[in-house]
Amino acid sequence: MKQKFLITTVVALLAFIGMALTKKSDVIIYPAPAGEKISEAYTVSVNRENVPVYIAKVAPLDKKLRYKAMDDKLNSAKFFDEAAFAYFDLNGTAQVSVKAPVQIKEVKILPSSYQIKHEVRGGVITFPIKTGQQVTVEINGEIIKSLHIFANEIEKDKPSTNDPNVIFYGPGVHEISRLIVKDNQTLYLAGGAILRTVIGDKEQTTNVPTSGLHNKPYPPSISLVGKNIKVRGRGIIDGSACPTHSRNMIMVQGSDISIEGIILRDASLWTLPVRMSHNVHINNIKLIGYRANSDGVDICNSTDILVEKCFIRTLDDLVVIKSLKNKGVTERITVRKCVLWNEVAHALSIGAEINGDIKDILFTDCDVIHDLGREWSLRVYHCDAGKVSNIRFENLRIEESKKFISLWINKAVWSTDAERGHIDNISFKNISVAGSPVTVELLGYGAENKVNKVDFKNITLNGTKLTKDIIKQNDFVTNVTVK
Repeated sequence: MKQKFLITTVVALLAFIGMALTKKSDVIIYPAPAGEKISEAYTVSVNRENVPVYIAKVAPLDKKLRYKAMDDKLNSAKFFDEAAFAYFDLNGTAQVSVKAPVQIKEVKILPSSYQIKHEVRGGVITFPIKTGQQVTVEINGEIIKSLHIFANEIEKDKPSTNDPNVIFYGPGVHEISRLIVKDNQTLYLAGGAILRTVIGDKEQTTNVPTSGLHNKPYPPSISLVGKNIKVRGRGIIDGSACPTHSRNMIMVQGSDISIEGIILRDASLWTLPVRMSHNVHINNIKLIGYRANSDGVDICNSTDILVEKCFIRTLDDLVVIKSLKNKGVTERITVRKCVLWNEVAHALSIGAEINGDIKDILFTDCDVIHDLGREWSLRVYHCDAGKVSNIRFENLRIEESKKFISLWINKAVWSTDAERGHIDNISFKNISVAGSPVTVELLGYGAENKVNKVDFKNITLNGTKLTKDIIKQNDFVTNVTVK
């Protein structure tokens, strides 16, 4: 009997140890590299293990300064505040604790659709987080200096450092001026790695900028040119050393390309343009920027593109689709399950450059947690000659907006075509929005350049259903239905 009891006890003890080890391995935390300045605004732990908290420059709350950052491009980098972010890998659910050097009176955790419940005890905020969630914590109504927490999936099948087709950056700070990733190659950034992009000495002598800006920007810091290319990992690409308007961070031009898991911080120009490409998957990137024209993801003249499960907070357009002249078609693009923070321009949009046709676009299942912009949350901004058709905005949750929806054809500073185009067959379905005021406009250009066939179904403004009398439209809009 004693022997049986002893065996049972040992088995139980081993099972407990096994469970403890499994539970501990369910969270992977990556130490910050030496030399990286860490935020003093927050202390974060997950399952009682400390997590590094990084600093990210973001647009200021004062809208005059935000707009100045966009319009005064020469001095754009001078107008910013600082937010913070932390990241780790997780399998399942974990408990997060957040401390801040203030008396905590109010806490908001976004997006609201996560329905995360929190507690505050002894100056510590605690709440559960699940794999894949991208959470923003706001304390005492402070939205700008907020804390972003990214709970990645645990990586599988990490590439080998010995693989000749892998460009590998391990933990630590690395510096590059120009990197071209070609056919069948993988660029891998390990957790705890920071890849700083700079302007190289040779570039400085051959392409010296005038007046602080670049009429002809430098080539992208990283180019993905070819087929079957991957960028993946948990590290950070940082563009803060590149002068404003100097270069894109990552440029995609090819086919069968994937970008997954990494963090993109402080691009000096469009962060992630996708040009003349096919079959591109952008998954679980976290993108934070604050400078003039630091767009998030720009999809131009490309087909079969999927952008999903991303967090984007930046000064200019977040996800935007364009079709430049004589560069190929733009069609079959899906943007889904993203968390978005719009600072000045558009959250989800098409245009302004629409010289060629754009069709079969779906924006779905996204959360816009803030929209502080002077432009629009959802827009087709058409000032050229192409045709925009079969566009769907569906299952969207917009927690803050004033300028909600715009379908617009006219001339603008971006126009390069003599003629104007068309907007046809646009659908808005299952969308909720909050704000004051919340505006909707449909504006065609002329009898030959109409906004035609626009369907609204189950659109809620501050808890009230959209009705036709709320929509501002001119004489060049036809076939509008509201259900």
